[in-house]
Amino acid sequence: MDKQFNTRSMIFTLYGDYIRHYGDVIWIGSLIKLLKEFGHNEQSVRTAISRMSKQGWVQSEKRGNKSYYSLTDQGRARIDEASKRIYKSESPSWDGMWRILVYTIPEDQRHLRDELRKELVWSGFGLLSNSCWITPNPLDEQVHRLIDKYDISSYVSFFHASYEGMSDPKSLVEKCWDLDEVNQKYSEFIKEYSEKYYIDKNKIEKGEISDGACFMKCAALVHEYRKFLFVDPDLPAELLPDQWLGDSAAALFSDYHKLLDGPAIRFFESVFE
Repeated sequence: MDKQFNTRSMIFTLYGDYIRHYGDVIWIGSLIKLLKEFGHNEQSVRTAISRMSKQGWVQSEKRGNKSYYSLTDQGRARIDEASKRIYKSESPSWDGMWRILVYTIPEDQRHLRDELRKELVWSGFGLLSNSCWITPNPLDEQVHRLIDKYDISSYVSFFHASYEGMSDPKSLVEKCWDLDEVNQKYSEFIKEYSEKYYIDKNKIEKGEISDGACFMKCAALVHEYRKFLFVDPDLPAELLPDQWLGDSAAALFSDYHKLLDGPAIRFFESVFE
């Protein structure tokens, strides 16, 4: 498996798809063994998990001379939010309201501004104008979590508002997000993965593919599809362009995931400790 899968985000994928369904905790040895399948060596796994621990996503505990890692509350909230979006069946419905977040973070805390910007993009906010972010989705809980995490309540104002013009909501969407580019990425995903899906379906039906290979393919599929969380703002159907491919990509992902899931779980359980 090529190294396009960076170790840290591969660990997130494994937590989201497997570890959280098995008591949420894994021995570092099992994690090293699983990631070895993807060409990651022991050192890169230890470095990545230690970074994730410093960033507050996971916590470690010693049992005898073994180290085990579990998600923190912050890590669990992130994984739950990601899973909800990855495994959703259709676009959310819209209440017609917009959420607006405005901040004024001092210049000497620029790193904080950069972190916040990344988090807002990940949650699906779009930049309307300097330091003014909007979303049609009810992300109040995520916003409050962010404000607590970065301790920035004194710098932030958060509104629920209706849009009174001067153009229609779809023009507002065009200002904040480049959905044509996202659609192009969905088109590429569909082309590449529908081909892989039919080849693997055929192989699985003939019994020509091992559990380990299915595990690798399944994790690679989730890993690739997860990238859309960083670019697709998950807008309600009313605000999407006419030829939107997000739903077709989601259906393909869901079918392919179901196809690989059984054997992938068998392989995971054989390694998991």
